[in-house]
Amino acid sequence: MNIKIGERLKELRKSKGWTQVQVAAKMGLTDSVISFYERQERAPSPEVLIKFAELYDVSTDYLLGVEKVNDQHLDVTGLSKREITILKEFIEILRKKNS
Repeated sequence: MNIKIGERLKELRKSKGWTQVQVAAKMGLTDSVISFYERQERAPSPEVLIKFAELYDVSTDYLLGVEKVNDQHLDVTGLSKREITILKEFIEILRKKNS
């Protein structure tokens, strides 16, 4: 699936219940810049892309819509860090059980 980075950024922001103003404050940018990114009128620099990935706790590949054939991944968008940790622990238990 080819998702534009602006759509992905908007989707992530809304999943957190944040406004563009709130994201801008967290990123040290202006809300107009956030709007430009979400509308695909500007592309974030690599440094800003990394900051977005850290803010939303996703990979830069996820933000860019990079998907590899046969690459399995679990979309944890909208989950808390605690919930993600629990899932990782559960996956590790399953790996040990199956090895």
